[in-house]
Amino acid sequence: MTSELFSPLSLRSGQVLRNRIAKAAMEENMAADGQLPGAELFGLYRRWAQGGAGLLITGNVMVHAEALTGPAGVVLDEAAPLEPFTEWAKAGKAGGGAIWMQINHPGRQIGSDMPGVVWGPSAVGVDLGKHSGRFGRPVAMTAQQIEETVTRYAVTAQRAERAGFDGVEVHAAHGYLLSQFLSPLVNQRTDQWGGSLENRARMLLDVVRAVRAAVSPSFAVAVKLNSADFQRGGFDANDARQVIEILAPLGVDLVELSGGSYESPAMSGRAADARTQAREAYFLDLAKDLVGSSPVPLMLTGGITRRETAEHVLDSGVAVIGMGTALAVTPDLPERWRTGGEAERQLRPVTWSDKALASAASMAQVRHQMRRIARGSRPTPGTHPAVALLAERGKQRKALRRYRTWLSTERLAAQR
Repeated sequence: MTSELFSPLSLRSGQVLRNRIAKAAMEENMAADGQLPGAELFGLYRRWAQGGAGLLITGNVMVHAEALTGPAGVVLDEAAPLEPFTEWAKAGKAGGGAIWMQINHPGRQIGSDMPGVVWGPSAVGVDLGKHSGRFGRPVAMTAQQIEETVTRYAVTAQRAERAGFDGVEVHAAHGYLLSQFLSPLVNQRTDQWGGSLENRARMLLDVVRAVRAAVSPSFAVAVKLNSADFQRGGFDANDARQVIEILAPLGVDLVELSGGSYESPAMSGRAADARTQAREAYFLDLAKDLVGSSPVPLMLTGGITRRETAEHVLDSGVAVIGMGTALAVTPDLPERWRTGGEAERQLRPVTWSDKALASAASMAQVRHQMRRIARGSRPTPGTHPAVALLAERGKQRKALRRYRTWLSTERLAAQR
């Protein structure tokens, strides 16, 4: 069965993706000791690599050891050993596809129980109503901290290339640090990093320039960008269009479109905006608005589970189909599509009225499936979300103890 889905895509860097299907980033929170990739991640990515996708994008890898999205996050900075990352890259390329590392700094989206730093463009905390205490109170970054963070992204990208990854994706979506700078709601600065969109985009553009300069021309550089934040007065589709136009001359190979943040979790289909309530391809309407003018190939992620939907998205002009949850349930879904099959089951839906809690439960369900895949077991999509959430919280408590010990002893000692 011939299909545009299984045609190659040539990128600006010269890299060629063997098909138009990508495993989008999902935050695994499965680091081994030392905040490094280990056997679980190797097994998980080896299985995905054999599932037929042309591209695998890792869950976010932290550029700053003192700023993690979760206590079991992976860190690749100047002090991290490269051997585990080399093994991870090999696992991700075992099926003949490419693997890119998503690189990220959480900014203000850091748990209040986490050690380290909580930074943001301004001292504006995450507003989750009664759940707001889950996150630390941010302090506004200084100019020096901004410049040092830009350098951290470049160091991580350079080391990812040395480890054997084929590219990096700079995460500027979902309310993380670069997305915070882009947001007029979060970024209330009055200096060169605040105010106009040009100023609010400055840190992202500096990061992309630094990364592009630190890696070889054949190494792919992508950006993950919100098509919209889905908050009144926030970053919107018109802003996204302008940012994509500014990114194009900087050597960006691909822009992945997603949406939302912890405050408005559209990435899990839970935002208040009606345009994200469709069961699949949450952000397609917004992508259609952007694809006609985009000078960069676009990738769309968000709720795609069926081949028919994927074909429809490609027909709209999107270049790459990104899937996350669908591949946590059916890791060989691209190969099934190629041979005329489909996914057997989907995750048990989370219908809780509390959006923040429902989003956390949805992520816990996905991580439960990923851990099963990593062990070589079959996914269990029917797992109750409350069971998955309780199990996840237990694992995170243990991981937090390990991270605190590592950060306060091994890592800080290495920096002295």
